[in-house]
Amino acid sequence: MRLKVEFTTEPFDLDEAPPHALAAREVIEAADLDAVDVGPFGNTVEGGAETVLAAVDTLLRKSLGAGATRISLQVNVLGEGE
Repeated sequence: MRLKVEFTTEPFDLDEAPPHALAAREVIEAADLDAVDVGPFGNTVEGGAETVLAAVDTLLRKSLGAGATRISLQVNVLGEGE
């Protein structure tokens, strides 16, 4: 199964990326994902279900540990096949 996840971490800081956003970015850039799009107000990753779910687990733990007060995410199934 292939998944697409869109997520944001808060609180926002328009002047510079806060530590929780940097932690999330590190996680997704280190994961073996098929597609990564990092933006100032939202991020998107795509890949096989196991890889994406493992990255999301790590992302949640590290972002919360780095000061995130809210993490919003949406998970979509793109299709079968890993």
